[in-house]
Amino acid sequence: MRRLDQILSSLGYCTRREAVRWVKDGRVCLDGVPFTKADQKADPHAITVDGDPVEAPDGLLAILHKPVGFICTHDEGAGETIYDLLPDQWRRRNPAVTSVGRLDKETSGLLLVTDIGDIVHRHTSPRSAVEKVYLATVDHELDPKLIEIFARGDLMLRSEEKPCLPAKLEIVDALTARLTITEGRYHQVRRMFASQGWKVEALHRERVAEYTLEGIEEGEWLVVDGVMREE
Repeated sequence: MRRLDQILSSLGYCTRREAVRWVKDGRVCLDGVPFTKADQKADPHAITVDGDPVEAPDGLLAILHKPVGFICTHDEGAGETIYDLLPDQWRRRNPAVTSVGRLDKETSGLLLVTDIGDIVHRHTSPRSAVEKVYLATVDHELDPKLIEIFARGDLMLRSEEKPCLPAKLEIVDALTARLTITEGRYHQVRRMFASQGWKVEALHRERVAEYTLEGIEEGEWLVVDGVMREE
């Protein structure tokens, strides 16, 4: 049980001072009954704001379909960021949502955004070996030999001291390949192809772990229901 003003503030709805006004205006209810005091303690799961249950009281996880041209940063003045595509309220959550890993400006596709530290660690830790699936379009015809080269687990990238882990390559057509990796090195997919003489002209991430972009249009997002923090 926590104070109402603390709950509303931590979930990004309003400041603790503004919560007093929201209570006076009858906007916030507990089991359908309007609150009378902003410092009243309550279960977040029983609170509604303007008739709707509070959003993701146990922590928020969403799938974002990132377009090309957007960058993964909280820095203001850096240009269009992925957070410009998300509700302002999510930025005001404490902690604010952040991306799980990154996609570079010229890469589109699936990004997870969350305010749950356990999820960030689980999906970025090298020990987790989370599968990430990319669709790459290259500058000249693909050679089937790349399938074996990427799968061997001995591919070295420039300035790296350890080889890439084995990766699965599927050639879709002459210029398109689907690559599944379990690491998250800097520009890894582009560098893997470049090491063998291919330039990636377009890159799209289709899947991370069990999450896909099914039903999510470019620039849109979908909240994952039933997310729980690890004990």
